[in-house]
Amino acid sequence: MNKKNILIVCPYPEGFAASQRLKYEQYFESWKESGYDITIRPYFDKKAWKVLYEDSSFLLKAWATILGYLKRIVLLREVGKFDVVYVCMWVTPFLDWILESLFIRFSKRLVFDFDDSIHREIDPNIEKFYKRLFKGRKKIRYLIKNANHVITSSPFNLEDCAEMNNYSKATYIPCTLDTKRFIPANEKFGKQLTVGWTGTFSTKKYIDSISHSLKEACLEHDLKLLLITNFEYDIPGLDIEIIRWNKETEIEDLQKIDIGIYPLDITNWTLGKGGLKVLQYMSIGIPSISTNYGTATKIVDHGVDGFLASSMEDWKKYLSLLANDAKLRTEIGKNGREKVLSNYSITANYQKYLTILNGDQTL
Repeated sequence: MNKKNILIVCPYPEGFAASQRLKYEQYFESWKESGYDITIRPYFDKKAWKVLYEDSSFLLKAWATILGYLKRIVLLREVGKFDVVYVCMWVTPFLDWILESLFIRFSKRLVFDFDDSIHREIDPNIEKFYKRLFKGRKKIRYLIKNANHVITSSPFNLEDCAEMNNYSKATYIPCTLDTKRFIPANEKFGKQLTVGWTGTFSTKKYIDSISHSLKEACLEHDLKLLLITNFEYDIPGLDIEIIRWNKETEIEDLQKIDIGIYPLDITNWTLGKGGLKVLQYMSIGIPSISTNYGTATKIVDHGVDGFLASSMEDWKKYLSLLANDAKLRTEIGKNGREKVLSNYSITANYQKYLTILNGDQTL
């Protein structure tokens, strides 16, 4: 077997960010088995990751950003040595496409992998003006246009990417899960039913958008609300538990949920989301309710392996339906688990990555 080498150019250190950890990182073993030596070059190191999404530590974050740019400039000398350069999200986080163009120029073959709709608009969850000022779309569009192959985790981005790419090479690879890790919990008896959600402060507004229906259903059926997140939250009158997200306990924490929720607003931005939350619920055998919009509509078969809510009335209706019917919860959860095993597991998708890495040639 001829050895090939691949350079991973990513925002964050290995094993931390869901946008890396639950996408390409979990395929590293299959890449190695197929003859690839893997070199990983994150923009931010572990020290920077710990403070990156906190309001404090401005000087540390500023230094980490400068250091990241310097590391990328130094990395340019090595780019041409690799058979494949795999860029996740961006080469550098701010300003335009100067370094991106140099990475394209010096790479033998460059694969670009991105989430959300960052080619369409700036993340609306970024509120601070100075951050929005530097978060441009030109670099993303440049990478989509000039990469040898583009990978998107939303089927709604696929047509855009195929049209923009110079080689008409774009592939939708869904968010996938290691179904040996994400497993259903043991039977739980005699406990209060729990409605659960996982996310960060930047997606808090999605919970806010259904808070009224959520409150009504929880009070009517004595449901507990569990949020796995990085912020405090309160709906007066509700029994709410906050669990700080932790990679070591993420499976155990998800298993505490009886009904998973995945609310979104209706925007171009959310159209680009990959539906990871609903896939996490399904993989663990948790019945779920999602907003009837975007990638979730391609994942969920309404009434079979989950529910799709189109209105506030729907949210209360489906929460009540699941709360009142233990047999239905079990059936929906089982069907969801089977769908993930068939379509959204590592086993079901590893060949797609290898085909792209090998220059669109099947093994």
